[in-house]
Amino acid sequence: MSNATTTSSRSQSPRKNKSKSEPLELAFLVLPLYLWRRIRAMKYTYPKSEKLKSHQIIESLFKEGKSVSKYPLRLVYVPLNSEQYSHSLVGVSVSKKFFKKAVDRNYYKRLLRESYRLNQHLLKEALNPPAAVMLFYQTSENMTLEQMQHKMKLLFEKLKLQSAKKSAE
Repeated sequence: MSNATTTSSRSQSPRKNKSKSEPLELAFLVLPLYLWRRIRAMKYTYPKSEKLKSHQIIESLFKEGKSVSKYPLRLVYVPLNSEQYSHSLVGVSVSKKFFKKAVDRNYYKRLLRESYRLNQHLLKEALNPPAAVMLFYQTSENMTLEQMQHKMKLLFEKLKLQSAKKSAE
């Protein structure tokens, strides 16, 4: 008798007890759209839509752009048409003059992008309307990511002070 009861209890798995008509308990995954937008806004991302690729905008950056620098970083920016662009476009550059090997240039471009990605909220505070921005690394000295982030924060704070000064005038 005890043998029959154990086989019957073994044959009943928890999955068989649930009926297929029960709704899945995934209510926590269904969030309203406004919450998804908030979550998306909190992420530190650098999507393709924010990358500066347009040759015309890059030319206007070098012709009409305003510059801010905090050694060894330099930032050049020009305001964009807010009707066309809802966000800023950012590009990075490392000179062949300082790093002859492409491997080294790519490494420092990666560091620039990463430090921008982690501190982009500071740039968005400093540049209220959307702008095209180019970041330059202008030395042959080696820097770690932490040093680069520190310099990037100082650069964005300097930009914020400069833009606040111009808006006050």
